[in-house]
Amino acid sequence: MSDKQNMPAKEQRNESEPYTYAKAGVSIAAGNALVKAIAPLAKATARPGANAELGGFGGFFDLKAAGYDDPLLVAANDGVGTKLKLAIDYDRHDTVGIDLVAMCVNDLIVQGAEPLFFLDYFATGRLENGVAERVVAGIAEGCRMSGCALIGGETAEMPGMYADGDYDLAGFCVGAVEREKAVTGAQLEEGDILLGLSSSGVHSNGFSLVRRLAEDKGWKLDRPALFDPEVLLIEALIAPTRIYVSSLLPLMQSGQIKALAHITGGGLLENIPRVLPDNLHAHVDAGRWDQPRLMAFLQAQGNIEPEEMARTFNCGIGMIVAVAADEADRVSAALQAAGETVFQVGDVRQGKKGCTVFGNSDTWSAMQDWSATHHG
Repeated sequence: MSDKQNMPAKEQRNESEPYTYAKAGVSIAAGNALVKAIAPLAKATARPGANAELGGFGGFFDLKAAGYDDPLLVAANDGVGTKLKLAIDYDRHDTVGIDLVAMCVNDLIVQGAEPLFFLDYFATGRLENGVAERVVAGIAEGCRMSGCALIGGETAEMPGMYADGDYDLAGFCVGAVEREKAVTGAQLEEGDILLGLSSSGVHSNGFSLVRRLAEDKGWKLDRPALFDPEVLLIEALIAPTRIYVSSLLPLMQSGQIKALAHITGGGLLENIPRVLPDNLHAHVDAGRWDQPRLMAFLQAQGNIEPEEMARTFNCGIGMIVAVAADEADRVSAALQAAGETVFQVGDVRQGKKGCTVFGNSDTWSAMQDWSATHHG
C-alpha cells in the first residue's frame, strides 16, 4: 500500500494542485467582507478628534480637535476572560463586545481620563462573519456608550490555534486628561467616604469559578434562574459589564471625586488598595448594601465563604468612589441623577495600605461575624 493511500482523507491532495491561503484555512475574502460589514458600525462611533474610518494601516486622533490643551494620555488594555466560553457555547455573542470596551474604559475613568479611541483584536480559527459582526456590533455599542471612537482593529484567522467556533478578544483604549486634573489618589485622607456603585452582574471576572460551578452542579443555563424565574440563567450570567464613564466623567472633571477603584479581578479586597496611599486603609461594611440574588445564588451553590466572595467577585459593587465627607451627599445625588444606584459602603482610615471587608452573621449567609483583609 502506498504512503499516499495511508494518508488520512483530509490530507490527501493532488500533488500538482496549487496551494492557496484559502485551502490552508484562511479566507481573505471573508476578512474583507467583515471589514466592509463593520465599517458603518465604526463610523457611527465618530467623535471630535476621530472620524472612525476603517481600512488604513493605523487610526489618527486629533487631541486639539478634541479640545485638550495640556493633556496626559492614559492607555488601558484588557480582555473578557472565560466569559467568552459561555458566549460561544450558548450563542450569546451580542454583548461580549460591550464587556470588552467596559473593562478598558472603566480603568481609564479611574485615572480621570476621558476615553478617546478604541481598537479591538478578534482572533479565531475560522472566520464566521455572522459571529464576528455580532461581536463587533457590541464593541461599537460599548464605544458609543462611553463616548469613544472605534478607529481600528485586527481580525486574525489562525487555523489550528483555536477549536471550531472558538474565538478570543482583546481591547485597547486610549484616553486623555488635562494634566492638572489627573487622579492619582494622592488627595485621599482619613475620614473620606467610600461610595459604591451597583454592578450589572458578575461583569467579566470570576467566570472560571462560575463555569466550574455550572459543570459540577449540572446547571441548566437555558432555563429560568432559580433566583428569578423571569430570566434565563445564561442571560443573568452573560449580562454585560456596566460602563460608568458617562456618569462619572463630569464629576471627575469638576474635581468632586478624590479617587475611583474599578472592581475587577481580585474583588473589593484587592482593587481598592490600588488607589490608596501607603498610610491609608479602606474599611468596607458588606452590610451597607443588599447582596444581589445572583451573588447569593453563586455563594450558596459553591458553599463559598464570605471572605472568598470578597476577593473573587464584585459582590454587587462595580465601582468604588472616594469623596470628602462633606461631598458625599452631593456626589451621591449627582450619580443617582445620572442613573447609578449608590450606597455609602465605608470609609478611609489611618493604617497600613490595604482594605478590610467585614460583615456580621446576617451578612452574606455568614454563620458569625467575619472580616477579610488584604494589604496592597
